[in-house]
Amino acid sequence: MPEGPATLDHLPDDPALLKGLVRELLATHHAQQRQIEQLTHRLDLLLKRVYGPRADRLDPGQLSLFDEPPIDNSLASAPPPEPEVLTTTRQNGHGRGKLPAALRRETEILDVPEAVKQATGGQWQQIGEEISEKLDYTPSSLFVRRIVRPKYVVRFPGTNQPDELKIAELPPDVLPKAKAAPGLVADVIVSKLVDHLPVYRQEQRYARQGFPIARSTLCGWLAEAAEVLTPLWQVLKDRVLATDIVHTDDTPVPVQDPARDHCRTGRIWAYVSERGTVYDATADRSRDGPLAFLKDFRGYLQCDAYAGYDELFRRWPRTVIEVGCWAHARRKFVDAAKTSPREAHEAVARIRQLYAIEHQAKEFDVAARRALRQEKATPLLEALQVWLDQLALTVLPKSPLGEAVTYTRNQWAALQVYTTDGRLAIDNNVAERAVKPYAIGRRNWLFFGNNHSGRRLAILSSFTATCQQCGLNPWAWLKDTLTRLPTTPADQLATLLPVPPVK
Repeated sequence: MPEGPATLDHLPDDPALLKGLVRELLATHHAQQRQIEQLTHRLDLLLKRVYGPRADRLDPGQLSLFDEPPIDNSLASAPPPEPEVLTTTRQNGHGRGKLPAALRRETEILDVPEAVKQATGGQWQQIGEEISEKLDYTPSSLFVRRIVRPKYVVRFPGTNQPDELKIAELPPDVLPKAKAAPGLVADVIVSKLVDHLPVYRQEQRYARQGFPIARSTLCGWLAEAAEVLTPLWQVLKDRVLATDIVHTDDTPVPVQDPARDHCRTGRIWAYVSERGTVYDATADRSRDGPLAFLKDFRGYLQCDAYAGYDELFRRWPRTVIEVGCWAHARRKFVDAAKTSPREAHEAVARIRQLYAIEHQAKEFDVAARRALRQEKATPLLEALQVWLDQLALTVLPKSPLGEAVTYTRNQWAALQVYTTDGRLAIDNNVAERAVKPYAIGRRNWLFFGNNHSGRRLAILSSFTATCQQCGLNPWAWLKDTLTRLPTTPADQLATLLPVPPVK
């Protein structure tokens, strides 16, 4: 008789054997169920990444389906709120804002036609005027900057002194071999790194303005600008790492590899402090990149749980202190909401309580923020730790919820550090925002041509990001700096760095 699926007619009669068969079937069923849950989870993450919203959100209405998480006991003893009295208050609408006074005005006078004045008769005396303003736009355009230097011949009549030729010297040029002035080079840099325009689109844009510039020429200008700005980038790096609080994150970038049929994966690293933002490019995600970059840094390093940072904390356990990111921990539980909704929602609700405290302390000074965290956040963290320890005893380690619990418990020491210093942030969103321009940019320019290209763009984007952090116009700063750089002594390069405007 051929083999086939088991039927009731072919089941064994031995009860012990039947129990064993049931156990095996149940084990197989549970294994398949776990696999289905994991595959469903991975598919949900993929669909969310491609089509879903970027923010990590859960439906707040779902919280009412489960037991409420523990709340601060101080809130329970508060008196009942006073009944609200509904009042009608007129609020100022958004409306149209006034046009900036700094913008150039082009005035057009629209008077009553002279024929109407003559037909009406009488004496016309102007008693005022009505002014209407609309914002207009003139497309940017290329122009040629001509430098005219008169030449003189100096003669000395009545003497034997020979004639001399005199002409003013050209000012030093940051890119002496290029036909581009600093303003155009700055526009290429900002278009590439702030507006995320690939050079082929810039080539088309300049062609529309009347002068086509080959993309190879544009790439050459980017490379030359990065080379001359490298010493200033080193000064910026030293300034950023001179503080004792640095945020860091990384993002993958495809890099063309002639030895392969497809791109390999390089990395861009962002390092952010209150003094600026600096980027670094590496060929891979090995620990050597951040280890070399941060070798002289001492202080708080806020980062994700990437194992490459562990060597830093191992080498300098007392001088480089790891600060965890609650946004990363929260994201793990949000991702687990499909397979374990009750536990995931409760975890997110508990973490939301920590963020509510941060919102309350937003305008506090450093000492008051630390005191509030010690008073209110520390008890919530202790309760959360107990809840996670109990959950770890029952959850499957390889399930999405189990991975979220494991991640949070492994990072627990680092996740509590922010409560010890009021200057620290609860999460690493500062660094995540710093790498976002590269995540947007690679959708447009797709890849780096080689490792040198990544290094050059890391140098240039350090200045555009720092300008934006300081509230400065990147184009204006780059134009000014590329103009002044050739005449600035090496020991005074720091005077060129972007600084916040005086308020």
